Amino acid sequence: MSRRNSEDQAVVVTGVGLVTALGTTAAATWENLLAGKSGIRMAQPFLDMPARPLAMVGDRPADFEDLLGLAVAEAIADAQLTLPLPDCGVVIGSSRSFQGRWERMARAQSWEDNPWLAALPHMGAIAVARQIQAQGPVLAPMAACATGLTAIFQGYELVRRGQCDRVVVGAAEAPITPLTLAGFEQLGALAITGCYPFDVQREGLVLGEGAAVLVLESEASWRERSGPEAYGRILGGGFSVDAYHRTAPDPGLGGSRLALKNCLYYSGLNPQQVSYVHAHGTGTRLNDAHEVQLLTEGLAPLPWMSSTKGATGHTLGASGAIGAAICLMALRHQVLPPNVGWRRESIYPNLVTESISAALQASLCLSFGFGGQNGVLALGRWGDSGTDTCSESVLESSAAAA
Repeated sequence: MSRRNSEDQAVVVTGVGLVTALGTTAAATWENLLAGKSGIRMAQPFLDMPARPLAMVGDRPADFEDLLGLAVAEAIADAQLTLPLPDCGVVIGSSRSFQGRWERMARAQSWEDNPWLAALPHMGAIAVARQIQAQGPVLAPMAACATGLTAIFQGYELVRRGQCDRVVVGAAEAPITPLTLAGFEQLGALAITGCYPFDVQREGLVLGEGAAVLVLESEASWRERSGPEAYGRILGGGFSVDAYHRTAPDPGLGGSRLALKNCLYYSGLNPQQVSYVHAHGTGTRLNDAHEVQLLTEGLAPLPWMSSTKGATGHTLGASGAIGAAICLMALRHQVLPPNVGWRRESIYPNLVTESISAALQASLCLSFGFGGQNGVLALGRWGDSGTDTCSESVLESSAAAA
């Protein structure tokens, strides 16, 4: 039985902004992804460190705030909104935020004029509030690699409960820094030649830069302003923590099972209604095997699944937001995006190996982070005629269950 309250606000996505190593717009990223292209290249941004595969937006490491500003501007324009947006809420997360600036300041020992004040962890969200001239709630979650989904869910809750009619949500990451590279190298998590999610011979993760920003609105507000076609709607989410290990997932799947179960329960979805899953899919041996077991045991029939990290690299805290944006475009265009980087034999039977058309009604986006952070977000299609086709099927199945 669905837990959705009939008095809850329906939350629709009206704008998407996306900056990745595949392209600096949502359209470019989507087009290159469907073509099976990858933004991963061998690079040596720091001369005192060896060359390695990286997914950079440009020729040199990007600035966190620059990535975020581009994604916000695109999302606002895509939603056909005009600045200022004084009543808008802002939820923008990052797992590392301005770490690159901190490292540069530390090396140069440059602390004059208090530049560190502009590089505090929450200042990305503040920068977005200033960019759109918002005076609503401003939140800056940090939940390791589950940060992006956490930010979207927090914005969804602000709209669902009626606290805001509109919220700009998302995450950004600029993790190509000496400290980040050295840390993942010490963990033994970095790939040597590239990222191959769910391949039997996967090597590890490849760090990537990127940002994804969504405009969430209540259905009433969106209809009142005669806004553009909605990408879809946020149906609900489930979050948990393993409390097991600093970096490794719980082999018993206790936390991830709970997150998946809660997401389905609170979004009102049955497992058979899930058409597609955007997996976390880091290309590491532990993570990929963990996700395959979770989906095999938790969903029947097995849905189509892919990870985009073989194309965009692992953008850490931004990865869930990028995944959610990809899910929304898949729902709008009714196309399954491929699992770029798969080479030989997959450990998951329904891996999407090339872009194909499909009838999609609902999708899940998964994120798993260090410390055992687990996040699952459910997204549904919005019908061409303005009817929320996914919601209708959910409510029908819920009524039958009741």
